[in-house]
Amino acid sequence: MHKIFIIEDDTVISKAIASHIETWGWEARCAENFKDIMAEFSDYAPDLVLLDIGLPFYNGYYWCTQIRAVSSVPIIFISSASDNMNIVMAMNMGGDDFIAKPFDLAVLTAKVQALLRRTYDFGMQSQTLTHMGAVLNLGDASLTYQQEKIDLTKNEFKILQILLERKGTVVSRDDLMVKLWETDSFVDENTLTVNVARLRRKLDVSGLSDFIKTKKGMGYLIE
Repeated sequence: MHKIFIIEDDTVISKAIASHIETWGWEARCAENFKDIMAEFSDYAPDLVLLDIGLPFYNGYYWCTQIRAVSSVPIIFISSASDNMNIVMAMNMGGDDFIAKPFDLAVLTAKVQALLRRTYDFGMQSQTLTHMGAVLNLGDASLTYQQEKIDLTKNEFKILQILLERKGTVVSRDDLMVKLWETDSFVDENTLTVNVARLRRKLDVSGLSDFIKTKKGMGYLIE
């Protein structure tokens, strides 16, 4: 099920869009904290964003730039500011499409459907895993937090990927070693300990303290 993140401060419009989108079998979430859209974006990890231009605190162009710094998720601008200058600016900022208000919900649905199909059916979108504002891009094996990239070794990336894919579940040390073996990166128990410790230090230095928890006698966990 594709997830649509609606960044629109008019609650009547955002709720109407969300309700209509859900009738098509997609999941929808409306932004609530317009001071910190990126926290909600990272937490929700949407497959597509509907983004208004005129927003409180920071406009849609700003948030588009912030999203583009960490993700290539498709973005459709929705705005009554539909003159040529705004449309061109929206595309130059990284938008994939533009819908002028007022719009027909059927037209919105058709555009969302077409963009999702082009992006995901043909594998154009790099998959990302997110937690606590950190974004792990599986396409280029990079980790980004607060617009800063954190350098990872191959083993550190795989450990983080496995833990994020099973977020909320304790992953045993044996499971981690088996997964790393499958990727031709052999690690014994001592090497795993060193890799996890080094990864934790990098996360701590970047402001992601307590990102990976140890469950004594069980394994590791990202809650």
